Amino acid sequence: MAGAFSLGFGLLLLFSFVGKVHSCLDPASAYKLTGAVCRLTYPAAVVLNEKTTEVIKAAFQHAKYPSIEGERSIPFAGKLEYRLHNLEIHNLSIGKSEFELRENEGIGIDIGNVSAVFKGTLKYSYESALFRMGQSIDFEIESMIDLVINSKLYCGKGKVAADTSDCYLTFHKLQLLLQDDREPGWLKKLFTNVITFTMKLVVKGQICKEINKVANILADFIQDTAEQFLSDGDIFVDIGVTSAPVITSNYVESYHKGLVTYNGSTSIINASRFNPDQLTEDRSLYFWIGDDLMDPLMTAAYNDGRFICNISGEELIGLFLTELSAPRPELVSKWLSSEEPMLKAWSASVPRLWTTDQGTSVKAVAAVELLSGKQDSPALYFETEVEVCVRAYYADKKLILKGQAVQISISKVSTSSGDSEMENSLTIFLQEAVEKIGIPKVISYLEPELTALMDRQGLHLFDLINPEVIPRDGYVLIQMDFGFPQHLLVEFLKKTLD
Repeated sequence: MAGAFSLGFGLLLLFSFVGKVHSCLDPASAYKLTGAVCRLTYPAAVVLNEKTTEVIKAAFQHAKYPSIEGERSIPFAGKLEYRLHNLEIHNLSIGKSEFELRENEGIGIDIGNVSAVFKGTLKYSYESALFRMGQSIDFEIESMIDLVINSKLYCGKGKVAADTSDCYLTFHKLQLLLQDDREPGWLKKLFTNVITFTMKLVVKGQICKEINKVANILADFIQDTAEQFLSDGDIFVDIGVTSAPVITSNYVESYHKGLVTYNGSTSIINASRFNPDQLTEDRSLYFWIGDDLMDPLMTAAYNDGRFICNISGEELIGLFLTELSAPRPELVSKWLSSEEPMLKAWSASVPRLWTTDQGTSVKAVAAVELLSGKQDSPALYFETEVEVCVRAYYADKKLILKGQAVQISISKVSTSSGDSEMENSLTIFLQEAVEKIGIPKVISYLEPELTALMDRQGLHLFDLINPEVIPRDGYVLIQMDFGFPQHLLVEFLKKTLD
């Protein structure tokens, strides 16, 4: 019954599991407060690294390059004043991107062979004892750069964040050309060397600043997206982190609160069953979701009136074409042939949810009424306590649920005629009808509704490869490989940064 989160958007996001928390604990202490866990292994990092170049391109292209101006005295020659403005970047390309997961430290990213041309306008004046000159001309700066980012994770001020200030640019080429003058005279060569040095400092400062900005924007987006994925309407799930993410040479793992809030009431998790040994490293992406998250989510859905179903018309007639071993009571046949028959069902108690190796079990009391358009009171009312064990699968971008009845009991049977003998005889038929008609019908509703809910959060846009939903004692483990659609990152960067 548990779903899956959607995470991604570039290798930079591997150190962007950001969320507000009351305090940041060491991982071992945070385990008992954890409702959900995400583990991205090295193969997942490889997939995300393929998108890193788009993030770096965005950082270069959206950096605001300030005007550069200065004054320089040149020994035995005179004084040079200059101002570079209207700086723009053109012909940007990136050669390669490599990364390293550094245990207990962070993530190192090496971006090689970044080629770009900066264009703008240069206004300069030169004054010496012999003459004075000034000019405003267009210029180009051809560059070839390597970029190194050594991220550090830290916890402070109520959140876990990434510090990308350890950012280095190595310039293998930075050549200033004045109006395509590739053979400048001695004077131009002199002050282009001066300006080039200043340009290096400005480019480094702005690029590293923009990378940090883009990483934070994407981190916030991921946090909001994950919360929206589990939240719906008035039901909100807080997936803020309980501790700093753990980084090993093989995976990055983050721990999330998973607290459900509805109508001012928030669930509590203080005895989570999570242990890192419950996850492996064989697949690209893992999600651990505890019953401490899913059971309150089920309760919130009940309190929000989500478990109500009305069936009428041809859909209702089709239901009772199901072949049952027990004979159909005359009361039910008359009701089906009456004017505007309708079946109304709702949950009469708060459902309980728990998970074992066999699947996720749900136990609840459902109330059922058989109504007719011409009758003021229902032809039949009864309650049924049902326990169903459900296994979940995800294939062809659809959620598939397989339910098996564990226990069904019928109680509080009453008819419009008040015939107690008839009411007792209905029990066997109703029990079989709940098992063979009611439970399959509920599942047939849940499958498309939950699939549509996940699609609204964008899950169908991702290429999930062989996803598995594995039930365990007290939690569900979701594991998969995945592919990341290129257009999603590009569109997001355009919308966010433009």
